[in-house]
Amino acid sequence: MAARMRERYLQEVVPALVQEFSYQNVMQVPRLVKVVVNIGLGEATQNARAIDAAAQDIAAITGQKAVVTRAKRSISNFKLRQGMPIGLAVTLRGERMYEFLDRLINIALPRIRDFQGAPRHAFDGRGNYSLGLREQLIFPEIDYDKVDKIRGLQVTVVTTARSDDEGRRLLALLGMPFSRN
Repeated sequence: MAARMRERYLQEVVPALVQEFSYQNVMQVPRLVKVVVNIGLGEATQNARAIDAAAQDIAAITGQKAVVTRAKRSISNFKLRQGMPIGLAVTLRGERMYEFLDRLINIALPRIRDFQGAPRHAFDGRGNYSLGLREQLIFPEIDYDKVDKIRGLQVTVVTTARSDDEGRRLLALLGMPFSRN
């Protein structure tokens, strides 16, 4: 069974983008490549269990096991040694990517208190979008009673768009609720 968002992309978004940007070939239409979900855990230097708790949260949210990211170099001010675990990352592609993005846009973002829309300026110049979330509790997969600490996470959507305008339009057509300003 194909993901609902993938169907929407093929049926509605591709024809709209072809018409709007007048592409000569359907293969020129920007598409989603991957979604990277990242949690930085500076507290892991003092609390070794933080990695395990965050790994369970991110696995519940994405449906995929996280990879532990480690410090590249030692920084004495942060009590950090090279090779210490300092974060978690998950790379989603294919059906899981579309399913996650669908849940993020339609379920999780509307649950944010005082949500004014996703920032429009968070593109990197090449059509990729990064969104910072303050808490993991907005995802319904997370059981509030089992959370040891509220952690933020970063979601990066990587596209084949050549410009920010193309990437912004692609995500808007997929349903990303951008802010008005």
